[in-house]
Amino acid sequence: MSGLFKLVSEFGPAGDQPAAIAGLLKGFEQQKRYQTLLGVTGSGKTFTLANAISQLDRPVLVLSHNKTLAAQLYSEFKSFFPENAVEYFISYYDYYLPESYIPQTDTYIAKDAGINENIERLRLSATASLLERRDVIIVASVSCIYGLGAPADYQSMCVNVHAGQSISRNELLRLLVGIQYERNDIGPEKGQFRVKGDTVDVFEPQRQEFVRITFWGDEIENVSRHECITGKLKSRVDKALLFPCKHFVMPPDRVETSIQRIRKEMKERVAWFESEGRLIEAQRIYQRVTYDLEMIREIGYCSGIENYSMYFSERLPGSRPYCLFDFFPKDFITVVDESHVTIPQLGAMYKADRSRKQTLVDYGFRLPSALDNRPLTFAEFENLHGDLVFVSATPGNYEKEHCPEPVEQIIRPTGLLDPVVEIRPLEGQIDDVMAEIRASAERGERVLVTTMTKKNAERLADYLNNLGLKTSYLHSELDALERVRVLAKLRNGDFDCLIGINLLREGIDLPEVALVAILDADKEGFLRSERSLIQVAGRAARNSQGRVILYADRITNSIQALISTSDSRRKKQQQYNIEHNVTPTTIVNTNRITIMDAVSAGDGSDKVHSYEDAAEKVFGVRETPAGYGGGKDLTADEFQELVRELEQEMLDAAASLEFERAADLRDKIKVISKDRFVK
Repeated sequence: MSGLFKLVSEFGPAGDQPAAIAGLLKGFEQQKRYQTLLGVTGSGKTFTLANAISQLDRPVLVLSHNKTLAAQLYSEFKSFFPENAVEYFISYYDYYLPESYIPQTDTYIAKDAGINENIERLRLSATASLLERRDVIIVASVSCIYGLGAPADYQSMCVNVHAGQSISRNELLRLLVGIQYERNDIGPEKGQFRVKGDTVDVFEPQRQEFVRITFWGDEIENVSRHECITGKLKSRVDKALLFPCKHFVMPPDRVETSIQRIRKEMKERVAWFESEGRLIEAQRIYQRVTYDLEMIREIGYCSGIENYSMYFSERLPGSRPYCLFDFFPKDFITVVDESHVTIPQLGAMYKADRSRKQTLVDYGFRLPSALDNRPLTFAEFENLHGDLVFVSATPGNYEKEHCPEPVEQIIRPTGLLDPVVEIRPLEGQIDDVMAEIRASAERGERVLVTTMTKKNAERLADYLNNLGLKTSYLHSELDALERVRVLAKLRNGDFDCLIGINLLREGIDLPEVALVAILDADKEGFLRSERSLIQVAGRAARNSQGRVILYADRITNSIQALISTSDSRRKKQQQYNIEHNVTPTTIVNTNRITIMDAVSAGDGSDKVHSYEDAAEKVFGVRETPAGYGGGKDLTADEFQELVRELEQEMLDAAASLEFERAADLRDKIKVISKDRFVK
């Protein structure tokens, strides 16, 4: 063992895990480029991977197909490797409306997005860790195949400071501004710096601390790290490496060269449109590009600057963009979790992006070079991923072709069996589900119900709530953090039943769930395919009382495959339990890092032990029992709802030009929050 990764766990490998760990390590020794870990739900595939990683001296990228599962994986790996750099890298958009054009109606839709600064900080922390150390595990969503700035540029733009360094204070300030830091001497936040005489405080975007640089004349006298809120000294250091605040950074001397190349392409495009008699498109591209270049020259940025990334990163036309993979050393390992979903998703992203951008180019909204601001093609992904481990309970055709002999994990360490599968008629399925939810609630168990559409999930949740059942719904229109909160509330018992579609399928760890009810199970298709049914049924496999009820009037091929697979696995599991005298035990996750920690700082310096700790790290505030005014006797959820209502009233007032009322509402929000939340 190299000792690079230090695994921390109360338990050792059990069941099929020792054999699976040995199988994976043997595959790496034999230099297999592809391996498959075929593990049933609840068999501890993440723990198996953690044990294999702990014996390898190589950085790891874990790919997930959605943000919710990525957050869960991050929490698990963070618990297993508290002393190593476990990072979280997902899309930093809370919402994203891409730029597009609809020729049929002559409708142009400008790009609109909301960036989550906490997630952006985590992305910066991930790339910074890769440049600083090797003991790195990054859990990422598939958005990691989209373009980032060039790693060489990112690294070359870092500002290195150390005690005894000869540099003037003003020169340091110019360097910080050049890597997108902003000056704020009153209330500096992450990505800003404060100047007080001969002292410069730099608040790094990826850490929960700031660097204090003290000058003596034109020489750095001391470098130290301090707590952001109290200013208390944490450590004195010899040097500090200050990373850029944005991934898209470039040396100043390259900006002018890039502008000239962009202007040349613009003139060529204008000439082409004019030669085709398309004067509107010619004028449109001329005005848009000219405006963008003026903005870049004056302030170093423009809306949609990523569309010019080919020039700024000095790439050739048609070449792939830089992405997260380029920040890894060559010997890194890629783990594709729930590969039967993630692999097809990776393959589809390029074509969808290309189709939208091609329309923008054809009608003069973007230059042809904008097509090179794109996600990786699947062939490019295959060339970059290094040694790859597929992880799935139901591997797809791609995995089977590349690795026909998987490493299997059928036996669960807890002795749990695959859930019992029961088929009931469609008639009266809602009434039957209601009775099952009530019975499960009395036993303290949770229930998952899957529907065919988002609207059905919402309507069913509302209907059941009106009848006195405690339910909620979950689907893709909820943002990443809200989905995390909903799942946490289900586990905590705030409600008994969660209703959704396919977001409840792959990998979500909910051991409190003892029943999965699948409505309209005989409507065969994507949501009721063999693979989907097996995955949905697996959500009940972490509870000793796990059951699956299929509401169907006919036995489809997919239903029959689920029943056959479940029966086969149950026989193997029962035989193992008898031979080893194992009593099935519901999985209990103790001492685990809260999933909300997935949006906290990734430096490992501040541990999170509760929802309140997580709220403080995510939102910069801490909830206290004390309240004030309208928020005095409210629960946390009620208080948040009150604030949301007041904020909406404030925005409505501003939109109606009632600025005095909007200001009053703003002040009211501040007042009721002052004592309830402590900075």
